[in-house]
Amino acid sequence: MTGPTRILSGSIAALITPFSGGKVDHQALSRFVQWQIKSGTHGLVPCGTTGESPTLDEDEHLSVIHAVVTAASGQVPVIAGTGSNNTAHAIHLTREAESLGADAALVVTPYYNRPTQEGLYLHFRAIAEATRLPIIIYNIPGRSSVDMSVETMARLAKIKNIIGVKDATGALQRVTQQRLACGENFVQLSGEDGTALGFNAHGGVGCISVTANVAPRLCADFQTACLSGHWQDALALQDRLMPLHDVLFSETSPGPVKYAASVLGHCEPETRLPLAPITETTRAKVRAALIAAGLTNA
Repeated sequence: MTGPTRILSGSIAALITPFSGGKVDHQALSRFVQWQIKSGTHGLVPCGTTGESPTLDEDEHLSVIHAVVTAASGQVPVIAGTGSNNTAHAIHLTREAESLGADAALVVTPYYNRPTQEGLYLHFRAIAEATRLPIIIYNIPGRSSVDMSVETMARLAKIKNIIGVKDATGALQRVTQQRLACGENFVQLSGEDGTALGFNAHGGVGCISVTANVAPRLCADFQTACLSGHWQDALALQDRLMPLHDVLFSETSPGPVKYAASVLGHCEPETRLPLAPITETTRAKVRAALIAAGLTNA
């Protein structure tokens, strides 16, 4: 390995957590992971927002990480979601993920507390110092209500095992700014499927993708085209995927993507409250987008 980008790049699926009867469906999850890998997905993120981590209790959270690590069996990296707005709890989850065999941790900026930039720096430094796992910062101001500045990220990039960012700010200039501030080896992964083409053009190396849950081959081919500099091929795939990217966020995620996965036969469409079942109008739009992308005929 010559750098972390050799491992953490390409199409990385932000995995849904299948439920059945209110409980985690571990059999469906294991089958889903195996299908993802066979379909070309380059990495897996269990227990992110798409995996409904806010509604998983700790036993469920750790059991999902364990199930994904086991099913992946070292074939692709597993980046476990271990973030919390409680620093001590984030440290605990990260250490547990390390003991379960995760390859890295995805740590969201603390939500609701709204820490200062110094608070963000101290939070991530404390987590990094408590583990040997590589840490990916997850910067998503739309959900956490706090935005990590480029300057703070550059400070954190000096810590050996803080190796990159999942950037869901939607501000494409950030990619260049962060690359210049944090260095070429700092892994930058998009957190938005729709802007991943521009993100990669600015120097990003992949996407932690919601759409990859239902279009893993197309998303993997898209990322491979970007990383190979085949921008016309990437643009054609972007055009094919864009209606799906849009509809999967027509209601709060992961409602639409779970329904899409159910249409493809991978799981039940079940989410946990406070997420309500998606409307029939949205269901029809999801089915139409799946058909348009060539993923199903009905």
